[in-house]
Amino acid sequence: MFAKIFNFKFNGVAEAKVAASFISDAFGKLIVSNNMRSLNISIGKCGSLSIQTKFENSDDLKIFEGRAAEVFRDLKETMIYKEDTFAGVYIFNYEAEAIKAEVSAN
Repeated sequence: MFAKIFNFKFNGVAEAKVAASFISDAFGKLIVSNNMRSLNISIGKCGSLSIQTKFENSDDLKIFEGRAAEVFRDLKETMIYKEDTFAGVYIFNYEAEAIKAEVSAN
């Protein structure tokens, strides 16, 4: 499993919330077309924003990186932030399924 992690630092939580909304909308539209396996976006109380993505293969990751760059170009034109990104390979990952297994009949 391949990953791309984006870390941003904004001046405050309000700016991070606006950026998270913008990125959620833009990246949400890329999930299917980029074969994205996972997308997690979180905001820290100090104005930090973290985005974690997962892909089955490196080709999907490379295509996504180009499309993500377009999203971040738009963001850079409107907001000031510090950015740190890296690509990697997941060595260990655990996620419990977020489904309810019960079925109730009325």
